[in-house]
Amino acid sequence: MAKFVIAGRADCPYYAKTELVADYLQKNLPDFRIHKITQRPEVWEADLIYDFAWNIIQQDWLKDVCEKNKWSHKNSPIIWRELLDRGGKGLLLGGYNEFLEHAQLYYDVTSSMTTELMMVIAQENLEAHIEEEQEEEALKTCINPLQVWITSASAPACYNLIPILTSGEVFGMHTEISITLFDNKQAEEYLKSLVVETQDLASPVLRSVSICTKVEEAFRQAHVIVVLDDSTDKEVFTLEDCLRSRVPLCRLYGYLIEKNAHESVRVIVGGRTFVNLKTVLLMRYAPRIAHNIIAVALGVEGEAKAVLARKLKTAPSYIKDVIIWGNISGNNYVDLRKTRVYRYESAIWGPLHYSRPVLNLIFDSEWVKREFVAILKNLTTTGRQFGGILAAHSIATTLKYWYHGSPPGEIISLGILSEGQFGIPKGIVFSMPVKFENGTWVVLTDLKDIEISEQIMTRMTSDLIQEKLVALGDKIHFQPYQSETELRKKDKRISLLITDDSQEEQVSDGNRLITPRNGAISRTQCWSLLLANGAFSSGCSHISLGHKDLVPDEEKNLVMSDAADFPNQIPQTTFEKPQS
Repeated sequence: MAKFVIAGRADCPYYAKTELVADYLQKNLPDFRIHKITQRPEVWEADLIYDFAWNIIQQDWLKDVCEKNKWSHKNSPIIWRELLDRGGKGLLLGGYNEFLEHAQLYYDVTSSMTTELMMVIAQENLEAHIEEEQEEEALKTCINPLQVWITSASAPACYNLIPILTSGEVFGMHTEISITLFDNKQAEEYLKSLVVETQDLASPVLRSVSICTKVEEAFRQAHVIVVLDDSTDKEVFTLEDCLRSRVPLCRLYGYLIEKNAHESVRVIVGGRTFVNLKTVLLMRYAPRIAHNIIAVALGVEGEAKAVLARKLKTAPSYIKDVIIWGNISGNNYVDLRKTRVYRYESAIWGPLHYSRPVLNLIFDSEWVKREFVAILKNLTTTGRQFGGILAAHSIATTLKYWYHGSPPGEIISLGILSEGQFGIPKGIVFSMPVKFENGTWVVLTDLKDIEISEQIMTRMTSDLIQEKLVALGDKIHFQPYQSETELRKKDKRISLLITDDSQEEQVSDGNRLITPRNGAISRTQCWSLLLANGAFSSGCSHISLGHKDLVPDEEKNLVMSDAADFPNQIPQTTFEKPQS
């Protein structure tokens, strides 16, 4: 049996004529077989191209074949015979002329194809070759797994997130995923053990799991990026230093995402500190995909649902449409005006779709205004709000809604870049009500009776704007928002401390309390006195001073109800190893 290999440029007319003769011989001779290799013109005789490391990334196909087989041939086509009975390298026959001579000498077959017809067939060959390449690429996209990257993979949330992602509930059972765990070199041993545990799951949707500790390789062809809190032992001394420390990492991530990630990459930001700030910084340094960067707010929403469910003695999943406004990990605002409960056991029953307003079922309005707020504040200050299980579930659920849509008619809270909706200033990331559909989200600006008072809006947006300005260096000091009432009371308290000239007191350690008559008090004494007397408001969205709540009683409320509006006063802790 004779087997010939015919290779050539897709647009070569001589290759077209050779191919026609070879097809005729194969059709009419039982022991004659051919194999065709078609290459694009730029691949057949390509110039050498080098990357930044001077590695050849594209070679001359013809030259490579000739060097491999020690042949000498420079034109299209090239024909050689495979020695099926002896093995080894093929026997070079030559080009167009040599093959026609061989066909005429051995098989008495020749061709009378005109030049015009040769050119037409050559153009058809090129078009057919391009179509085949496009079909192959389409098939590859169908079988290539979804590339999922998780930053700060040594964080507890990652450990709880991996089983959810590999269960098939997030992206679907028909979508395979490859997970890459990205962290610093110090976490490499832990990441290796995490890879082994993930492989032991034997998940049908998990194609592979790997680790990455090299910054320059981060986010290669990533389709989904989950940004968790960066683990650091760096000590920060002030809130301003803590804010500015977020900028370098977000700038690096933004650059790498723009450079290495897939053009349709989706970035989801979670964690327990500065979620809104990190999101807006990533948008700033990765402007090409800024529209695909969001912040997770379902953790705060789920926490509020659980507290309400314990009060109503029902399941948290039966409570829907809790709206979280503002700073997800800071000065936010829990809105219950649209919240409803389903399948509630009471004197009134209805079908599964029947629901009732939560505020109509909680008859103790003082509980909503006081105890509900205190419970949420206690969970926040102890850090339970950002536990690994809750953070992982919130991220996974948000991703599921992003890819498959949220439940019809349900309100979802999401941190996105403000475009002026609800009177929110532009340019900050703000949690607001949305719905997911068709692979994106839509802000629910058509909701009725959800207007926010100017004071509450100013309190939330002021801190977010200042966070951004301080982080970028446009503002030196962070000043928590204080209402006029708070400022008047603070001035009154300070005046009571330092304006009484009629007395001089001795403190237990022997130091004097210095009045304006006899000089200045020490810095430590001043802070202790001001804190003890409630001179500062806890309206700062991120500082936990480690003392009792100093907010006036008339303003201690998270919840927006039908009766009155109460501003959110939940302080959040953010420092890594804060020092006094």
